[in-house]
Amino acid sequence: MRRPIVAGNWKLHGSRAENGRLIEELTAQFPAKAVAACIVCPPFVYLQECARLLRGSSIELGAQDVCAEAQGAFTGEVSAAMLKDVGCEYVIVGHSERRLIYRESDQLVARKFAAAQSKSLVPILCVGEQLADREADRTEEVIARQLDAVLALSGVDAFANAVIAYEPVWAIGTGRNATPEQAQQVHAFIRARLGARSDKIAAETRILYGGSVKAGNAAELFAMPDVDGGLIGGASLKADEFLAILAAAGTQ
Repeated sequence: MRRPIVAGNWKLHGSRAENGRLIEELTAQFPAKAVAACIVCPPFVYLQECARLLRGSSIELGAQDVCAEAQGAFTGEVSAAMLKDVGCEYVIVGHSERRLIYRESDQLVARKFAAAQSKSLVPILCVGEQLADREADRTEEVIARQLDAVLALSGVDAFANAVIAYEPVWAIGTGRNATPEQAQQVHAFIRARLGARSDKIAAETRILYGGSVKAGNAAELFAMPDVDGGLIGGASLKADEFLAILAAAGTQ
C-alpha cells in the first residue's frame, strides 16, 4: 500500500521567528507514527535551521529547487550535494512557478530530477497544465510531455525513488481547485503512463495533488484511488490548517 504524503511548500515566505513557531506547533502535534508522511520545504536560507528544529521529530525536510549542475561557476545556485549536506531528504523539481516565471524547460527539469537522485534526494516532480491547455483539451498532452522528458533521461525505474505532484496551474494560489473527479482522471493518466513501461513502478509511485488544497476539501480529494496526498502551498503556513490536511490524508 502506498503511504500518503503531505508536503508543505512554503515558497517565498517565513522568517526565523515564524518558522520556529510553525515547527514548534507541528512537531508538538504531529504523531510520531502517523499514517501519512509529512514534509516541509522552507526557503534555502532557512533549511539548516529548520533541520535542527525538526531533529527528533518524524517530519522530514525538503527543498524547493535544486541546480542541475553538481558544482562550479553557477552563482546563486544550490546543488543536490549541498541540500543533502544540510539535512534535506526531498526536493521539489519542475514547480509551475519555476517553469513559467523562470522559463525552465522540460529538459532542464529532467536534469534537476537526475541531479537530485544522484545525491540520494527524493525528487518531487511537479507536472500540470495551464488553463488554456485544459480549455483546449490538451491536459494529457502537456502532462505526457513533461513526464516523458524525465522518463527519456532517467528511465521508469527512477520513479521507484521519486514522487509526482499533479498541480494544475490554474488552481495554484487562485482559490480554485480541480474537482476530485478531475484530479483522479489526471492521476490515473499519469499512473497509466508509467504503467506502459512498468506495472510495478506505476502501482508503487505516489502521486500527490496540489492546487488550493485546504482542510475543507482535502479528505474528498485524498479519497480518490490514485491521489496519494498533497503538495500544499499557502495552507502549509498555518499549523492548524496543515495538521487538519495531514489528518485527512491519514484517514484514507
